[in-house]
Amino acid sequence: MQEVTSKELELISDALTAEALICKKTRAYSKTLTDVELASCMSKIADEHEQRYNALLGLIGG
Repeated sequence: MQEVTSKELELISDALTAEALICKKTRAYSKTLTDVELASCMSKIADEHEQRYNALLGLIGG
């Protein structure tokens, strides 16, 4: 596996921050929405962003 440059690490870090924020917000929305279908959609979106977060974390060996 190739070594990650400092610029790539910075970009991955920014992406991790964004994915974590989106995941946190959509999870919160899914728990507060009264519309079951919309809450389910928010939960799915949160799951997708959590997967992306974990994939990015894997790039830096976290």
